[in-house]
Amino acid sequence: MLANMEVIETLEHAEKLGKMIKQSEDFDIYNKRKTALYNDSDAQKLMDDFSDMKEHYEDVQRFGRYHPDYSKIMKEIREQKRDLDMHDTVAIYKQSETQLQGLLDDVSEILANAISPNIKAPRDGIALKDTGSGCGCGSGGECGCQAS
Repeated sequence: MLANMEVIETLEHAEKLGKMIKQSEDFDIYNKRKTALYNDSDAQKLMDDFSDMKEHYEDVQRFGRYHPDYSKIMKEIREQKRDLDMHDTVAIYKQSETQLQGLLDDVSEILANAISPNIKAPRDGIALKDTGSGCGCGSGGECGCQAS
């Protein structure tokens, strides 16, 4: 019973920590920029267009270079991604998202190191990165992702 009470107490502390993070300046900035992003009709159109293009991209990926529109779709998806990433509201939102992710990573690292230096902690939003595969997906083998 004692172990269960300790687990419950630990989880309660984790909830408090989560609430503290939600009260942080980084979270406040993130929320404001997220609201601005979803209220920006130009950004919304770019996101919708990119989402639609991703469907075509996924179709092309299934057939690879043998797809008749391979070159066209690959070029268009890169252009739309660039346009989306370069849009001011999107870029500012992503910057705040990265800042908040850094705070979460720092908290995770502090918790992990408090237990043992051998505990792996997430960094840049990646929990258990396998540096041997070169892709960072943690699969340990060739994963087929586009990171490499």
